[in-house]
Formats: sequence, structure tokens, C-alpha cells
Amino acid sequence: MKFLSVVVTGWFTLLFTQTAFAHTLGAEGASFYQGFIHPLLGLDHLLAMLAVGIWAAQAGARARWLIPAAFLVMLALGGGVGMLGWTLPQVDLGIAGSVVVFGLLIAGVAKMPLWLSMGVAGLFALCHGHAHGAEMPQTASPLLYAAGFLFATALLHLLGVFTGMAATQGWPARLLRAGGVGLAAAGVGLLAGL
Repeated sequence: MKFLSVVVTGWFTLLFTQTAFAHTLGAEGASFYQGFIHPLLGLDHLLAMLAVGIWAAQAGARARWLIPAAFLVMLALGGGVGMLGWTLPQVDLGIAGSVVVFGLLIAGVAKMPLWLSMGVAGLFALCHGHAHGAEMPQTASPLLYAAGFLFATALLHLLGVFTGMAATQGWPARLLRAGGVGLAAAGVGLLAGL
């Protein structure tokens, strides 16, 4: 509980001290905040990041941390590719598709080999990272912007992991599986909008 309190306090501190950063560092100071809010403002990103944590918690043991870690590593790689202006095919399809796939994995409490789970998470993370990097404001510092979206993503994964760990049996587990179906349906809606 103490760790969670520290994380929540840090999160609010970063969010609400943005004005101070902007006044002392100008556009450079705004870039962490811009990177941080990017995953929170898009429903597709928000749902996928939470879903990764929930699915990882359902997988249990080492997967609980290795799946989100694989996602974060590949998210950073995809962000770098996007910041460099390189293109990846079908990024929007990959982002919306990730919500469908992660929702179905949660609904089915899918058990896959750890390496495959990490690969699936990493593949979709490339798409999410590319979108974050490609949409970086021109005035932003790339390192601060990347730190912002990686930190926000890690917090969303953590929230998903805690949610998944809390709902392991009985009606909470069934509710979580039903939520996976809802996620998949939301992903289908996102795909329909492409």
C-alpha cells in the first residue's frame, strides 16, 4: 500500500506542477507533461495500456511484470521510430486491433507461453509507441516527452495489474472477463472508425 501511495503522490505532483516547469524551462519543460498526457487522452491508448496490465495479472507469476516490461521496451523503440519520422505500416489498425486482441485475451483468460505473450505485447507496443513519437510536438524535448509517455504507460499498466490481481476469483473474476468482452467490442468500434 505504501508503494501505491508513493506512485499516486508522484503522479499528482507531476500533473499539477506543470505550470512551474513551463515557466522555468519554456517549451522544454512542457514536453514531459505533453508526453505524459498523450496516452491518457486517447481512448484507444488508455484501454490498451490498462488491458496489458490486466492480462499480465491474469497470466500470473513472472508474466505479471515481464509482459508490461516487454510492452514498455517496444513502446520506447516505436516512439523512437516515430520521432525519427520513419513510417510503420498500418499503425492505426495495430492500435485499434490491440484493444480487440487484449480484450479477447482477458475475456478468455488466455494462457500462452511467456515468450509469445511478450511478443504479442511488444508487437502492439511498436504501434502505440510509433503514434506517440510521431505525434510529439515540435517544441518538445524528445527525451522528456518519451519519459512522459513511458511513465504514464507504466502507471496504467500498474493500475491494470492491481485490478487483475484483485479480481482473481468469484464474481470479480467473471466481471473482469466480461470487461474483456467490452474492451474487445470497444476495439471493434475503433476499427470501424478507421
